[in-house]
Amino acid sequence: MLRFAAERAGVRQQLEAGSAMSEDGDEELAAFVALHGAALRASCVPARYWESLCRKLRGEVFDAGDYFGIMQVEEVDEEEEGDEAMEDELKKKPNPGNEPCFKVIVTNENGLQASNPDSIFLIDHAWTYRIEHARQHLLQVPGLLHRMTNLMGIDFHGEIPDEDSVEQVLQEMWKYNQTYQLSQGTAEEKVPVWYIMDEFGSRIQHSDQPSFATAPLFYMPQQIAYTILWPLRDLETGDEVTRDYAYGETDRLIRKCVLLPWVPNEVLDVNCFTPEPSDEHYQAILAENKEKLPIAINPAAYDKDKVFKVFTDIQQVLNSLTHPRFVFTDNEAEADILYNFSHFKDYRKLSEERPEVMLNQFPCENLLTVKDCLASISRRAGGLDGPRWLPRTFNLQTELPQFICYFQQRERRGEDNHWICKPWNLARSLDTHITNSLNNIIRHRESSPKVVCKYIENPVLFHREDVGMVKFDIRYIVLLRLVKPLKLYVYDVFWLRFSNRAFSLDDLDDYEKHFTVMNYAPGVILKQVHCEEFVPQFEKQYPEHLWTTVQANIFKAFAELFQVASAKPAPLGICDYPSSRAIYAIDLMLKWDTSGDGKRIMQPQILEVNFNPDCDRACKYHPTFFNDVFSTLFLDEADNCHVTRIV
Repeated sequence: MLRFAAERAGVRQQLEAGSAMSEDGDEELAAFVALHGAALRASCVPARYWESLCRKLRGEVFDAGDYFGIMQVEEVDEEEEGDEAMEDELKKKPNPGNEPCFKVIVTNENGLQASNPDSIFLIDHAWTYRIEHARQHLLQVPGLLHRMTNLMGIDFHGEIPDEDSVEQVLQEMWKYNQTYQLSQGTAEEKVPVWYIMDEFGSRIQHSDQPSFATAPLFYMPQQIAYTILWPLRDLETGDEVTRDYAYGETDRLIRKCVLLPWVPNEVLDVNCFTPEPSDEHYQAILAENKEKLPIAINPAAYDKDKVFKVFTDIQQVLNSLTHPRFVFTDNEAEADILYNFSHFKDYRKLSEERPEVMLNQFPCENLLTVKDCLASISRRAGGLDGPRWLPRTFNLQTELPQFICYFQQRERRGEDNHWICKPWNLARSLDTHITNSLNNIIRHRESSPKVVCKYIENPVLFHREDVGMVKFDIRYIVLLRLVKPLKLYVYDVFWLRFSNRAFSLDDLDDYEKHFTVMNYAPGVILKQVHCEEFVPQFEKQYPEHLWTTVQANIFKAFAELFQVASAKPAPLGICDYPSSRAIYAIDLMLKWDTSGDGKRIMQPQILEVNFNPDCDRACKYHPTFFNDVFSTLFLDEADNCHVTRIV
């Protein structure tokens, strides 16, 4: 009896221990799901795998080798084989050419069941990087170049990295790259991260009817990203592991375009003309921005000597605005002017409740300040390639076939094909890349919404005595007082930014050669020249091009831009709201072009329009800057200010 009681007590202790372990497991799973559930759902990872995935991540269990193997595929001599089906199959291989071809197969003797909750696997990443650091990694990280050349089938037998091998990897890596983006952090931390899966993951081939799915997962406890792999159906021993390289794309033409890096093809049968998007496109943007348009109001009338109360969260305004007719208030409810840094959304409520309150933003001004919208509205200026003052631009999300057709046509004609990929809504050249690789551009579409613009291959250069002929860009501040009728001013001082290395159309990842934004890069020289010094130096270098003529063409481009931006009612254009005013910074370059009568001219190229620009330099060197801005915009007193009306 005692022995039985003891055994029963032992069983009870085991059950209690098991229950405690189960409770611990439940808590760990709950914590895991709380951290990663949203990402798993977004990637459509079935919930039956989550517990096993949690355990494998926690224990760093890489058990794919127990179920899969890598097989090298022999290339068939097409002339000897004569099998058209085999030829077609070979042409579809993701790594066509002379490099070895591999595939992954199921090797477990019991096959693999999709219903098994353990049928989810971790794939490690062989290389994780941001694009601007790729060359440096290959040159400096021990063993990385050797591993990448081996993985990509590139001949490299030396111990010391050489530029030719590095260049080959930088070209080929777009067939292997995957990407993810952090949702939190600074703008720099949100720049997309690229990675190449290990040899196992990189050998998984494409199929339109894939047997597996993959997704990146950033495992927060370890701050490490993995790729997870799970089956879409049951597989037997010997079945191939495949995934869809164009996952999520259902349109046949778009799939064809997205798969071009692995399945070379021509898209010449597409019309590369890009008309302005439909009205519904702009309605969708308005809804996505959660912006509420104002009701129609009459312009408010103010006493001639009224002192306006200004509510602002912009430190430069607080420090610099000293005009006697403006005073600051901490009470937003009593303000006459709202001068906010962040985007204002509810214009309807403001127009209904406080129509006399002025603010420093216009409804729908994102049509100017977001790069894809800027390109869309600029097409109203006409021309098959758009206005001459804007580089040819394509939206990679909605105009990929047209871009590929245009690229391939230029390639056939032997024309320059350097392009610059830019995020829709980032500044300071973040996540911006120059390339002449079509594969590179197509794959960038996967990272974040981007436009691709024709890179200015023939810029007007400026001679720096310490460097040579360098790129430069120009920033003007424009002041929009009214939309109907259009009333636009430009500040009389402009700002210049210079590259730090002599320009040439090579070394496309050399930031200091191809970019001019140096004031945010630590340890980088920032060349500053005031506009009053710049003009005589410029005219000395280009005596046939007077700055007054160049600037007149720049102002003409600005005027045309704002005319087309306000040509249609909101949300198709900037909203005509009488209480709105705004300043924008327009960045531009000059390029060499030919006029209608065959003369060589300097053609302005608008690069971007910036909302609420950084005015630190303006305030530092021109203390009356915000007094001039507020007088022009809110008092309608521009005569004694450093501004010029251009419309």
